[in-house]
Amino acid sequence: MAIVETKALRKVYGEGNAEVRALDDVDLSVEPGEFVAVMGPSGCGKSTLLNMIGGLDRPTSGGVSIDGTDLTALTDDKLTELRRRRIGFVFQFFNLIPVLDAVENAALPLTLDGDPKARDKARTWLEKVGLGDRLKNRPDQLSGGQQQRVTIARALSTEPALVLADEPTGNLDSKSATEVAGLLRQVATDWGRSVLMVTHDPRIAAYAGRLVLMKDSRIVDDVKLDGHPDAAREAMERAGLL
Repeated sequence: MAIVETKALRKVYGEGNAEVRALDDVDLSVEPGEFVAVMGPSGCGKSTLLNMIGGLDRPTSGGVSIDGTDLTALTDDKLTELRRRRIGFVFQFFNLIPVLDAVENAALPLTLDGDPKARDKARTWLEKVGLGDRLKNRPDQLSGGQQQRVTIARALSTEPALVLADEPTGNLDSKSATEVAGLLRQVATDWGRSVLMVTHDPRIAAYAGRLVLMKDSRIVDDVKLDGHPDAAREAMERAGLL
């Protein structure tokens, strides 16, 4: 069963002459353990798609299901619960709490959920992402790449089915960006989570196993990637997006 499934997904803002279609009949599925990158020009609907799949916004029409659950049928409370337990989020800006150390930040979703083993689970994931020696460091004591690793550990601490990453390397230097892209690939290949990543960088997209290309609020191509560092750029060129 697909972890993500969207059918005829549409999001419209405004009415009449002011109507803007942010998404227009988008069909997408993501399988368990699959790493999918989404690329396209600014304003093509990439982030809107991520927001719909993450339950951060509701579609105008069409359906979204996560791990077999139809998001459009959930109450706000149930949607919040599913989002907290089944989806991990990684954003461009790390959204870490400055006064908390790495363990406390990574444990936050579990702590809010009342899990008595929150800190132990967070510590385990921090060690897996390579921060076992930084557990007591606050965000201002960590590099950008290390902060993003804390964010990834936080996203994984709830054992989600899906990780949504919105420009996860956009605020990092080239070396850290490459390390985070490799880590997200490991999240999928080694730890079996589905990863859906929006990025503007073809070099980062090439770490995914599949590339979805969007233009004018629609999906215009969906291709398998072979791991070659130029694969995403070449796919964008073929689709006329570069």
